[in-house]
Amino acid sequence: MCRKIFRSSLFLSLVFLLILGSCHKVPLTGRRQLKLMPSSDIQTMSSLQYATVMSTSRVSSNKQWTAWVKNSGSRIKVAVETYMKEHGHSKQLEGYNWEFNLIEDAQVNAWCMPGGKVAFYTGIMPVCQTEDGVAVVMGHEIAHAIARHGNERMSQGMVQQLGGVALAVAIQEQPGQTQALFMGAYGIASQYGAMLPFSRLHESEADEMGLTFMAMAGYDPRSAPDFWKRMSAGKEGAPDEFLSTHPSDETRISNLEKWMPDALEHFQPKQ
Repeated sequence: MCRKIFRSSLFLSLVFLLILGSCHKVPLTGRRQLKLMPSSDIQTMSSLQYATVMSTSRVSSNKQWTAWVKNSGSRIKVAVETYMKEHGHSKQLEGYNWEFNLIEDAQVNAWCMPGGKVAFYTGIMPVCQTEDGVAVVMGHEIAHAIARHGNERMSQGMVQQLGGVALAVAIQEQPGQTQALFMGAYGIASQYGAMLPFSRLHESEADEMGLTFMAMAGYDPRSAPDFWKRMSAGKEGAPDEFLSTHPSDETRISNLEKWMPDALEHFQPKQ
């Protein structure tokens, strides 16, 4: 029994050391995060998934909307690269192969995969209304990739699974019912005590970073609160997919106003 407990404790100690050695800082916000997955592996998976999505989707023929997506994407890409270079983070962009596409689909949604693979759906374009509105969403989604939020979520899941195994070993000689109850409680604690709050944290962090990135690209950050007000006004019943894990509208707009002075320091209207 003592030997089993020792092995379990040793395993947990190794996991702790692995986590401690895998902590990184998010650019701009400075928050420490867990990153266990190699960025190159994440980018490879993202490229394959993006190619699959594009091969099974219809690219929009709306020339104006497509121009907004590609223009804002290109400008924010340059702003991000400039920011990362100025702050010594250029290495984090190695392997990025940016793409910006508008897909013909009624979804009110957009996303950016690691490696700079961006997709907008035509359903979100009437809410954007202008190129500045598109830049609000573009900055937010690119910020998710730059902050490596997907890698962090995957790393959290890995730790959860490893922790679950260690706990199972530690209590394996206890009655089956007790173990089942314990593992059930562990799963609930993991889902509602860690993953969902982190998801909301990621969304707020992407808002803050995206506001700065769009301002650096020459888009007026003061258009961000108006965009989110339009998104809020368009909701009926259950939130859209794009909003389902995001902060409440009131919290988001309040935070954007709080970050606005810093973003405006970076703002120079595009020529």
